[in-house]
Amino acid sequence: METLPLAITGGDCAGIGPEIVARAVAAFPNERFVIYTHRALFARACAAAGVPVPEGAGIAWREQPLAVPPEAVEPGRNQAATGALAHACVAAAGRDALAGRVRAVVTAPFSKAALRLAGHDVPGHTELLARLCGRQEATMAFFAPGLAMALVTIHCALREVPGLVTRERLLRVFGDFAPALGRLVGRRPRIGVLALNPHAGEDGAFGDEEARVIRPAMAEATALADWEGPLVPDTAFTPAADPGRFDGFVAMYHDQGLIPFKSAAFAEGVNVTLGLPFVRTSPDHGTAFALAWQGRADAASMIAAIRHARRLTA
Repeated sequence: METLPLAITGGDCAGIGPEIVARAVAAFPNERFVIYTHRALFARACAAAGVPVPEGAGIAWREQPLAVPPEAVEPGRNQAATGALAHACVAAAGRDALAGRVRAVVTAPFSKAALRLAGHDVPGHTELLARLCGRQEATMAFFAPGLAMALVTIHCALREVPGLVTRERLLRVFGDFAPALGRLVGRRPRIGVLALNPHAGEDGAFGDEEARVIRPAMAEATALADWEGPLVPDTAFTPAADPGRFDGFVAMYHDQGLIPFKSAAFAEGVNVTLGLPFVRTSPDHGTAFALAWQGRADAASMIAAIRHARRLTA
């Protein structure tokens, strides 16, 4: 497995993708990479940012189509051409991972709005790769030193969340997250499960999902981990609650989990897709269009994503 290269997708080339990919790849001079992008556009973005294009014996390129001349792409703006390119890169890397040609996929951020402009109705990388692998859903989880977070629902409107917090979805997330976390910590993990409602429902005064759905699912999953909860979300990460006693947490919706995670570990955080037949990691941030092609992007999370992919495939 270690002899295979890592797949790196260039993300949305109108954003910071090329810059952070170039910086991150340079941090691993002895690693082998296959970079999925449109090479001329990638080079144009790197030149504008003042970052050398990766080169050397360990670097290979998998050219993907761009519907317009590279000179027509505008930095810092959603556009169909870069959305289509980003989608093609992820799909190609995923197919290569399924075929055993690369040992893991590390994705730079793309824009969901640009994907929609290109005609691709997919909420994000997690869903795109899940569908590619013939799975309806996969689990989005985030890892940083001393902190891990899995999400029950991902890219959906907040009004849809209660209906999506089902026994089946909870058990799927528990089943993906607990074994992955256990391998990371080397023992049976201890996991805190956040409530959906304020005050964990206040005995049904503010909602009954805790008693009706979440707690029974936790009871069904006792073989996987030591679960605690449902925890009151607004106090679960306070010092008095001693969050460090947990190896990880399960949040019911996107911002519930990612606000505390990114507040604590934004630079070191890594997004990991669980439940796929291959390893996929990414930074825990987006395209940062406001910083595109300016040489100011921080590649720390992309470097952490590569490091985590190497660790998971060692």
